[in-house]
Amino acid sequence: MKGTIFLALFLLLGAAAPARSQSAAPRPAPTPLADPKQYGKPFGGVPESQNATIYQVNMRGFSQAGNFKGVLARLDSIKALGVNVVYLMPIYPIGKERAVDSPFAVQDYTAVNPEFGTLADLRALVDASHARGMAVLLDWVGNHTSWDHPWIKQHPDWYVHDASGAIINPIPAWRDIAQLNFENPQLRAAMISALRYWVFQANIDGYRFDYADGPTQAFFTEALANLKSIRSHKLLLLAEGDKKKYFFQVGFQLDYDFPFIQVMRRDIMGRGKSVKLLDSLTTAEYRGAPPTARMVRYTSNHDINSSEGPPQEMFKGERGAMATFVVAAYMKAVPMIYNGQEVGYAQRVPFMGPRKPIDWTPNPALTAEYKRLIRLRNGSEALRNGQLASYSTDDVCAFTKTLGGEQVLVLANLRNAAVAYQLPAALSGTAWQNAVAGPTPSLRGSFTMQPYQYLILRSQSRPSSRQ
Repeated sequence: MKGTIFLALFLLLGAAAPARSQSAAPRPAPTPLADPKQYGKPFGGVPESQNATIYQVNMRGFSQAGNFKGVLARLDSIKALGVNVVYLMPIYPIGKERAVDSPFAVQDYTAVNPEFGTLADLRALVDASHARGMAVLLDWVGNHTSWDHPWIKQHPDWYVHDASGAIINPIPAWRDIAQLNFENPQLRAAMISALRYWVFQANIDGYRFDYADGPTQAFFTEALANLKSIRSHKLLLLAEGDKKKYFFQVGFQLDYDFPFIQVMRRDIMGRGKSVKLLDSLTTAEYRGAPPTARMVRYTSNHDINSSEGPPQEMFKGERGAMATFVVAAYMKAVPMIYNGQEVGYAQRVPFMGPRKPIDWTPNPALTAEYKRLIRLRNGSEALRNGQLASYSTDDVCAFTKTLGGEQVLVLANLRNAAVAYQLPAALSGTAWQNAVAGPTPSLRGSFTMQPYQYLILRSQSRPSSRQ
């Protein structure tokens, strides 16, 4: 939600330990609400976390209609990219009190925002996605509610209060939200019941948890275990936050990689720092992580696009953006695409305020390039799950991914200038073939890479398997 500004929230709440409501005594934990009857047949095609390719949908900017039906109309185009997970931004009614038109001010966790359509429309979108082999994630905004959420009056003790007894607005710049108190067992139970609701009511396949740094570790331990106890469903659980030390341990399979995009943009491309920073970052992020856990790396999302621009604006043009995407998708992560970037849409796509629908006038060459890159990842066991070995220099991100008899070599010049790269002796005796398109370049000794050029080469003694 709203970018990394919410890192300040954790500091704020930690600096001044919030008091519980003075007016209400703690109540016993409620009996969990009964799950609704299962709608549809649980989807059997949810990918393993490390094999996911995610597509983020901002419904307000996705189509002229700005609703579920507008997304439904383009599902074939999304599928054609090679996507297997569709992630929908918040679908819930938006609060009107102190409102700024943000979909992250939730008024009701178990209702559909009429702006997007009806429950039947959501179900139709989920059904159509499943029919095309794509799982569907909803955006869960659990750290706070709008000021006119019924809980404000019905359960004021479910919120964090200041010393005077007033419910806290965590950051004044975002006046539309009230901070929930995850020390309260009733709040935790109600939130878990609401999370379960959509799994049964709309047959969805998991969640992206907005600002996962906010709720407590104890809550996520309880909530994720509860969700995983739903035996009929295989669920993908994605955290948006920076507390990676425990996210993977409590049950998230995926976590937003905030540092990746900042290191790429500000340090490597902006300040000319060494590309080897990516090696240090990757090592740190996966230290102690389960084998199938993955960071989600991207060159755009709703926050970054609306505040800083599309990928070509952030990464020195189209070629810089594509070189960055190759590293994001192949190094050791799950790639995510934000709607519009696959056609090179050069404008920002707001998710609050005046609507500005995407112009889908295609850029065929760019769309074809995304398809080739994703298709290669989908068909390569080594790229998705292989052992990573780095051969980077200060200017070129270079690494191999190896699994069984398949090895893939990725080289990406992250400079807007031609640079020389010396092929390491460990790789010089391998018979490489171009894995994407075109002839295989000569890689003997030192060779020159053009500005933002990338090469993807494969050495394979037996066919790779597709999952």
